[in-house]
Amino acid sequence: MKRLAVFASLLLLGACAGPKADMPGEAAVTAPTAWRGGTATAAEVTADWWRGFNDPALGRMVETALAGNDDIAIAVARVAEARAQFRFARAQTFPTIGAGAGIQRDRDINPGFGIPEEQTAGEGEVEISYDVDLFGRLADTRESARAALLASEAVRDNVRLAVAAAAAGGYITLRGLDARLLILRDTLAARGEELRVAKRRADAGYGTQLELAQAEAAYHATEQLIPATQLAITRQEDGLSLLLGGNPRDIERGGDLEGLTAPVVPLALPAALLRRRPDIAAAEQQLAAADHALDAARDAFMPDVSLTADGGLAGSNLVMGSPLALYTLGASILAPIFSAGRLEAQQDAATARRDQAAFAYRKSALTAFREVEDSLQAVRRDLEQEQALAAQRDSLARALKLATNRYREGYSPYLDQLDAQRGLLSAQLNLVQARTDRFNALVTLYQSLGGGWAAPAKDS
Repeated sequence: MKRLAVFASLLLLGACAGPKADMPGEAAVTAPTAWRGGTATAAEVTADWWRGFNDPALGRMVETALAGNDDIAIAVARVAEARAQFRFARAQTFPTIGAGAGIQRDRDINPGFGIPEEQTAGEGEVEISYDVDLFGRLADTRESARAALLASEAVRDNVRLAVAAAAAGGYITLRGLDARLLILRDTLAARGEELRVAKRRADAGYGTQLELAQAEAAYHATEQLIPATQLAITRQEDGLSLLLGGNPRDIERGGDLEGLTAPVVPLALPAALLRRRPDIAAAEQQLAAADHALDAARDAFMPDVSLTADGGLAGSNLVMGSPLALYTLGASILAPIFSAGRLEAQQDAATARRDQAAFAYRKSALTAFREVEDSLQAVRRDLEQEQALAAQRDSLARALKLATNRYREGYSPYLDQLDAQRGLLSAQLNLVQARTDRFNALVTLYQSLGGGWAAPAKDS
């Protein structure tokens, strides 16, 4: 009867927790069957995807950033913290063993004989305590810590991927600014020559002061664009230096923007993306950690059973014979009877955190699908724009040549040549920007596909 009563009491305590709430159905993730902007292939993205741009300087920059970036160092330290917390949670499931020893010497008066006596006494003991974890509270806490560790590792890998993409994209942007500066300097040199021609014509009486003023204005209009571009280059170099973990400095260049290779990016099915992005893996492990934490909160409704044992030896110079052996064995059960709703509140809070993690996982997955689609469309549309701008540049170059010849032969005003120059410069700068945007879109696409990331082996 007593055993039945105890068992019934345990069931009653467990019933106080109530049934475990299911995850919200709205948080379920359904992957698209196909991409809108591309066709899936069997190939996978390689871990050193940046080498596909065929620029050794770009590759060295990415590798330097991965080795020296401070954000990565912070993420690595957070992984070390999570690993220590997991070891602590795992250690809670093992017995605790402690040892103690003491010795003392005292002088007193023997009450029977009234004579002084001196005593040296000592003792030593070993104590063992063990939480039986009958209902799995410590095990659930350990599994929650394990999932948190795996989440921190995935976050670290996501930071590494973001740094690699930022380094590659920053280098491409820098080469785009270099190309812009080269165009401006070439245009400024051409307009300087035209200004000298206009001045000679005006001095000789073949040209007007209006044409000379227009040539001077065109020259200075190009000239004022160069300092702004140089400032942008300096700021870009300073930003890359910080990304590389160093002080501001000149950045090594490789080939020019036109020398970069546009790699063909392998595209997996949308469902496979859920296993190939570190940020999604982190969200998944954070959800698992929250779910185990909820189980641990529910386990708190159940009794906590502990076993203890200690034993040792005690001796004194006043006691004849061998030291005395001492020991204690015990067991305790601590069960919650009345907590004024504290346990229920903790369970409700853990349930809410689990639901938050579920919706965070859904958001991460949907964001990943969107980023891939956006990047695919950006690569395609930037290429179309680049091709159209290249055709426009070629047409404007021919128009400028014709307008220059007609002006020098006296068949058309200088304004026609000036308009052709302005149009050509604008097309050249827009072409550089479109090419830069296309390569940066490729970098973003690599990042959105997970950058060749693979989940590491789980810690045991």
